[in-house]
Amino acid sequence: MSLLPVADALAKVVAGVTPLSVETVALHATRGRVLAAAITALRTQPGFNASAMDGYAVRADDARQGASLELIGESAAGHGYAGRVGENQAVRIFTGAPVPDGADTVVIQEQTRRDGNRVILEATAKPGQHIRARGLDFAEGREALRPGTVIGPRDIALAAAMNHPGLPVHRRPKVAILATGDELVLPGQAIGENQIVASNNFAIRALVEAEGGEVLDLGIASDDFPALEAAIKRACSEKADVLVTIGGASVGDHDLIQTALTREGMQLGFWKIAMRPGKPLLHGRLGPMHILGLPGNPVSSVVCGVLFLVPLLRTLLGRSDAGPPRRRAVFASSWPANDVREDYIRARFMLDDTSDILKVEPLALQDSSLVSVMQHADCLVIRPPFAPEAKAGESCEIIDLRAAGY
Repeated sequence: MSLLPVADALAKVVAGVTPLSVETVALHATRGRVLAAAITALRTQPGFNASAMDGYAVRADDARQGASLELIGESAAGHGYAGRVGENQAVRIFTGAPVPDGADTVVIQEQTRRDGNRVILEATAKPGQHIRARGLDFAEGREALRPGTVIGPRDIALAAAMNHPGLPVHRRPKVAILATGDELVLPGQAIGENQIVASNNFAIRALVEAEGGEVLDLGIASDDFPALEAAIKRACSEKADVLVTIGGASVGDHDLIQTALTREGMQLGFWKIAMRPGKPLLHGRLGPMHILGLPGNPVSSVVCGVLFLVPLLRTLLGRSDAGPPRRRAVFASSWPANDVREDYIRARFMLDDTSDILKVEPLALQDSSLVSVMQHADCLVIRPPFAPEAKAGESCEIIDLRAAGY
């Protein structure tokens, strides 16, 4: 079987994928959810001309230095003055309070002095000064939030101000995660002589949750068909949208996951792609459930998760951005020529203080088993197939892991 290019593999993973169903969620619970419809203002804000300062509401014609104005009332936030400001009159006003009829400017209190029931102006004010005009923030019917927006605190504040008690969002994808291998034990368990501690399942779970998915933890399955098939059946019965398997997707005698999935009815999309790390990636469908079989090596698993699982989840969520952010940078030092596979090199980056150019320095060890190296990486440098030797200062494209929160 020939190796599938990365771009073609990604296209197959997201082909025909549509956003999940829509549900309305209480506003306070929408942080991190993905908006499913445009949100428009249900009211105008402010709904009246409001004072931006503490002071006195007056007519602009009377707002001249030295004027002595009659104080006729008070306007406070939530308690406006019901009368009208006439010639040579003033109303005491506070920040956020409605500007009374007849007044068209506010003189701040620092520019006034009181003399009994009179207000003496010590500066001339301009028309409209210190007044927030009706609709200055937004008008009823204005579209403010677009579908595909990942809702953050600022969006929640705006939706609340626009009088939305809840928002329509796409349902969170349920992602079943199954680690495989007789050699794996969970952290804190007794480790046998030939065993290692599982880490991939924790990394992938964190990745799923960071992208807004809900995790169904299927644990660790041993390298035998009954255990694998039982876990697959559970993912189906609990209606997982995505099943992520970790390990067992290669060609060894103990790599059984593809056969187990096929026995359960999986339609294989592809297996093995032209990338490093992550060659033995598997993709398919089992009924409505999407299947991603990640490699067992920790770095391969995480890199494939970033490149393929993240875009799949974002597509299911209806996000407007399909994948993690990419940036341009330059090599800080030379790097060897590439072969037939697309490379994703773990690297650190730094901003050159003199040129403001982002420079990347690949880490010395690139073995796909090295968890500590992946933890130190700021980015993945993308090296196309058959790329020639890169010289220091040569441009490259990177996936910014830090910016994406990975």
